[in-house]
Amino acid sequence: MHQTDQIPVKVGNWNLYRMARALVENPMNRPSWLATTGSYLDKHPKMAWAVASLWILLLGSLVFVWNLGNVGLVDETEPIFAEAARQMIVRNDWITPYFNEDTRFDKPPLVYWLMAIAYKIVGVNEWGARLPSALSAIALMGMLFYILKRYSPTLRDRITPWFAAALGTAIYALHPLTIIWGRTGVSDMLLTSCMSMALLCFFCGYANREADATTPNQAQKRFSLALPTGAYLLSYLFIVLAILTKGPVGIVLPGLIVGTFLIYTGRFWEVWREMKPIVGIGIILVLTIPWYLLVTWANGEKFIDSFFGYHNVERFTSVVNNHSAPWYFYFLVVAVGFVPWSTFLPLAIAHTQFWKRSIARRQSRSEQLGLFAVFWFAGVFLFFTVAVTKLPSYVLPLMPAAAILVALLWQAAQSPDFPQRGVRFSGLVNVLVFVGGAIALPMVPDLVESDPLMPNLTEILEASSIVEHGVILLGLAAIAILGLIFLKRSRWLWLPNLIGFLALFSLVLMPSLFILDAQRQEPLRQLSQAMVQAQRPGENLIMVGTEKPSVVFYTQRPIKFLKHERRIARYIAKQSVQPESVLVLGSDKALSPNRFTQPVIAKSGSYRLIRIEQKDYDTLPKRADKPS
Repeated sequence: MHQTDQIPVKVGNWNLYRMARALVENPMNRPSWLATTGSYLDKHPKMAWAVASLWILLLGSLVFVWNLGNVGLVDETEPIFAEAARQMIVRNDWITPYFNEDTRFDKPPLVYWLMAIAYKIVGVNEWGARLPSALSAIALMGMLFYILKRYSPTLRDRITPWFAAALGTAIYALHPLTIIWGRTGVSDMLLTSCMSMALLCFFCGYANREADATTPNQAQKRFSLALPTGAYLLSYLFIVLAILTKGPVGIVLPGLIVGTFLIYTGRFWEVWREMKPIVGIGIILVLTIPWYLLVTWANGEKFIDSFFGYHNVERFTSVVNNHSAPWYFYFLVVAVGFVPWSTFLPLAIAHTQFWKRSIARRQSRSEQLGLFAVFWFAGVFLFFTVAVTKLPSYVLPLMPAAAILVALLWQAAQSPDFPQRGVRFSGLVNVLVFVGGAIALPMVPDLVESDPLMPNLTEILEASSIVEHGVILLGLAAIAILGLIFLKRSRWLWLPNLIGFLALFSLVLMPSLFILDAQRQEPLRQLSQAMVQAQRPGENLIMVGTEKPSVVFYTQRPIKFLKHERRIARYIAKQSVQPESVLVLGSDKALSPNRFTQPVIAKSGSYRLIRIEQKDYDTLPKRADKPS
């Protein structure tokens, strides 16, 4: 029994004196604030879960919902998803996605369905387009809290799982990669949530069913066609949602992660019987195949070649859309995208001692959450490192595993027995990251100065004092971390990271987002409305020089995108009936007054809108012209 357990709490004055004297003489016997809080929460579970729910909702609302729809859709990808969902409502076709009068087979329909439902509730706007991503992120926060509370260990001095659960949800929410995609109307966060829910439900079912010694006959009965029960069934259902979000990767990745984990722990066949995978795969096929059959029946070989050939096989085996990167690309993505917690991630992985298979075989299932998170992290990381096409969002599904690992590290670090040397070293790296950020921030205005689409951005950033605020906050966080290391309080290093990143998010990242939107996207929204107001019946809408899908969403009309102004004449010539006029939107460079003398209907930012009448067609720049 620990020494503090021998000191009575409800005692007379003499025993109170003895208790106080013992605590003063031996500070190591003082119950930590975590022990006291954990004890109280364990005694009042209803209040504890109410507080936990409030924590998840408040933090999730701040990070993922605050000002969610007050910033315009960001080109290039987000407006395509938003418009494809709107087209489902307009066309009343919930099988084939469309964008700009053409089919779009990049992704399965679930994200479009959810966006369309959101449009019905909140209207066709930015809120509706982004709501599925935001709610997916918040739902995953709740599941992470539950898993960490239930399966993170209670250590010496009753270092409570409540701490790991609360901190783990904050770690998951407060880093750049999750914030960006949790606030963006694309399919990546929905896929991450569905895939992560499937893996967490698997672990819940796995941990709840410790191996029983069974006779061969009893084991054979487990191959019955009965439905998988409990968390295993939920895992299969979330795999269904993942497949309907992004295709085969929704089952391939969870299958690889779970399979390698079970082989490593030596429990593969044991858990195979419990999970009833043949029945589970049957459930998955029954619920996913209908849409694939219907969309193939409606579009035939075009869907098969585009979805399976181009967007799945080719993305894995070759470079698509020039998205190539070196083999170490995802090391950089995780290091930057998981800031500030990435500085502690190597120590968190090492803390699991995953290379000691003997430890894994001795552990009970419920003690293997950290080991499972390592396989989860490594599975996603290696899978997409092998893939030839590389994008930062591809490794988003490993972020929940990273959050679990770092949360378990900080829970273990609260114990007096935990060696702090590694934490202090990681803290010093943490300081270097914050100092490096403070040095780099003043250089940002110079980096964006050359962007012709945002000519006033540098002056606006300098006038807003955002850069100065960021430097101050990063500097204060670095000083706080150094102070805690100097005072030998390294187990508190999570606190300045948490508070510092929250402050950066609120005072630097969000204001910067509004400035960028005003400079880069708002002019396109304004000119989209001008196009709608100025368009004559049957008049074609053209955008030249650059392709901005947000114009399609905000005009709610088809737009012909042309790479160069010399192609306008060729496009008009190809029309079966020559139009009386065309409306053309483009940048100042694309619609240079030296080439286009037509009056400007509207101008905003670096863009202008003009009308080219039929009488002016002969004066248009021809394809044979060579740019000077």
